[in-house]
Amino acid sequence: MGSVSSILQTKGPAHSFASVTDCQKNSISNIRSTQQDDISSIVFSPIESSWIIPHKLFPDFFTTHPVSQILQNPKIINRTKPFFYIDVRILQASRTISQSYRAQMALIQFMSAGLESTAVPTTVHCDHLIVSRDGETEDLPRALEAHQEVYDFMESACQRYNMGFWKPGAGIIHQNVLENYAFPGGMMVGTDSHTPNAGGIGMIAIGVGGADAVDVMAGLPLELIAPRVLGVKLTGELTKWASPKDVINKLASLISVKGGTGSIVEYFGSGTKGLSATGMATICNMGAETGATTSIFPYSPQMAAYLRANNRPDMAQAVETVSHELRADHGAEYDRVIEIDLSTLEPQINGPFTPDLATPLSKFHSAVKENAWPKLTAGLIGSCTNSSFEDMTRAASVAQQALDAGLKPKVPLLVSPGSLQTRRTLENAGIVDVLEKVGATMLTNACGPCCGSWDRTDMPKGTPNSIITSYNRNFSGRLDSNPATHVFLSSPEVVMGKIFSDDLSFDPNVDSLTTPSGEEFRFTPPVGQSLPSRGYEDSDSAYLAPPTDDRSHIQVQISPSSQRLQKLAPFKPWSGNDFEDCLILIKTKGKCTTDHITPAGPWFRFRGHLENISNNTLIGAVNAETEQVNQIRNRLTGEDGGVPDTARDYQAKGRPWVVIADHNYGEGSSREHAALQPRYLGGVAIIAKSFARIHEANLKKQGMLPLTFTNEADYDRIRSSDLVSIKGLAALAPGQPLTLLVTPTESSSEPWQAEVSHSFTHEQIEYFKAGSALNLMSRHLS
Repeated sequence: MGSVSSILQTKGPAHSFASVTDCQKNSISNIRSTQQDDISSIVFSPIESSWIIPHKLFPDFFTTHPVSQILQNPKIINRTKPFFYIDVRILQASRTISQSYRAQMALIQFMSAGLESTAVPTTVHCDHLIVSRDGETEDLPRALEAHQEVYDFMESACQRYNMGFWKPGAGIIHQNVLENYAFPGGMMVGTDSHTPNAGGIGMIAIGVGGADAVDVMAGLPLELIAPRVLGVKLTGELTKWASPKDVINKLASLISVKGGTGSIVEYFGSGTKGLSATGMATICNMGAETGATTSIFPYSPQMAAYLRANNRPDMAQAVETVSHELRADHGAEYDRVIEIDLSTLEPQINGPFTPDLATPLSKFHSAVKENAWPKLTAGLIGSCTNSSFEDMTRAASVAQQALDAGLKPKVPLLVSPGSLQTRRTLENAGIVDVLEKVGATMLTNACGPCCGSWDRTDMPKGTPNSIITSYNRNFSGRLDSNPATHVFLSSPEVVMGKIFSDDLSFDPNVDSLTTPSGEEFRFTPPVGQSLPSRGYEDSDSAYLAPPTDDRSHIQVQISPSSQRLQKLAPFKPWSGNDFEDCLILIKTKGKCTTDHITPAGPWFRFRGHLENISNNTLIGAVNAETEQVNQIRNRLTGEDGGVPDTARDYQAKGRPWVVIADHNYGEGSSREHAALQPRYLGGVAIIAKSFARIHEANLKKQGMLPLTFTNEADYDRIRSSDLVSIKGLAALAPGQPLTLLVTPTESSSEPWQAEVSHSFTHEQIEYFKAGSALNLMSRHLS
């Protein structure tokens, strides 16, 4: 079976290592062997001409690509094997991407592995650290000053290890990638859960933790438990106010935030033909909110049109020649099929507090009244989900109607363009002018409030209020650190329409407003352009390519005294013994997302410093026995205290600990700190009813045990005061359960046993034994 590495070619110095694993040797020798004098080739991106696919090998890229084993023939996945059977697929990705929040730890781990260069194209995107408050003119310089140390570190690491670097203000990672790197039939991993955004252009794009990304950067394959395939058949065409955002909001409501776990969502049907590339990207992007491994659309001419608009005509032409390979086989079978008629789909508003609670726009008025949701206080447009040229033109068409009628917004409007390229194109098209005339604060081309980087000054903490956004997540406290803020998710055009009334229940589709002259005004459906008529503007100045000559002299900038950055010390290997009498740090209740495990916002500044960031570990988790957050009983002292302090006390006294958790533990982002921090503070296992896919993988990578109750009733039976022993670790094997011995300490009850399951593969068991995946890699490379 061919791999991506076997058809990649790099112009310039060949990648070489003093000592590498067999897998890496094969990858690198194949790169060398494909170097030839024939300059006929297809570049991944004009901005990154050092990585190419030779023309004569391009068709083989699609017919031999391992991803076709998963997507093009979903019927090959065997579902007749016993439940405990683990079917593993080994995939070779052609690209790695990382945003500035998670790149810090990913780069630190890559450096710890002792490698000289990345084996696949890799880019870092500075989009998460820019705090939104006053607008780009003030916010971006403030971010450059506040985070200069971190930016210098990432830039120097990229220069040293052959990675591309997208500067602060360049844009949101997934918009940059869609514009410059994504292409139909490729495969990519990214250290962000919304990496599947690239599925909108037919690319297999999977969100992973930093340790998984480091493997791919080193030339190692990605190990993936064979997913189910959820087929979503789209029929009809979107009409009036309905948009691609409503497709995924509707799907999330149908299958829930965990309904896509362990699945690839593949869209098909006649309805796919009328969607733009960026519209399809929106749908794939938010597949992450269902727990899906990734989402993908079949090839359509809109994909080639998008490539050409982004100055990638050679890639567009090459893809067109193999377009017949980029769709499902006729009669392909799916594990489950859901059908959505776009012609009858109406706008959906999802929330609050969970992205799968959808309310049709026509019924939202009643829902507001029934639930007594608070007054609307802000509208926000942007995020990696909805910040494209098309999104902004549709929102601007609504804004222009209001301007023509003399209306002004009743609440603040914040707008984040997806990239510098998109912003410049919007400026030339007059769209930014419309948005500014309507009173929008134009934020930096970055994630901003969507990822919690929002210094909100107009709403005191604890004040109930509602905001409507075109974002992708709405967990409690995520955007503005205020747990009383009710966040609703909708399309940019619906957000724009609703801000002209501070009544949350206002329906811009049917309700009327009164103009300053006393006339009745009603919006007409929005219109927009899928692509700019003259193509996109250039933004190359926002990108820094790695040197093409020797890089060994480049010093990575990281100070030993830094409070922002810290080199990693290896975790201790497994002792070879069972874990005996573990304390239960906390038994969590309900949602425990990665935002609850390691909150963002003001903690962003410590993402490169494991010691300091660990001070927020599990501070948002709800104590199942007291309903409080960050307040637990220290079982050694009998005193109540915060979760991180208690964990540190247990660690200092040599007592291992575990967490007991509810369903879908680790839902949300791919942030591996949610696994690194518990491991760093002495945790050995998370025992839950179920896990989110990325977080479960991250725990394994860091040498922790993600275990699930075979009998969910055991979650209710266990108490925070109990002691837990994990038995059978010497015989740990794929598909074989382990035993918990639970010893009550606050009653005379006898010890009892519970069976726990796991999804470890043989390779992942080696991570556990070595202490972490990074330890295992370092051992192989030494």
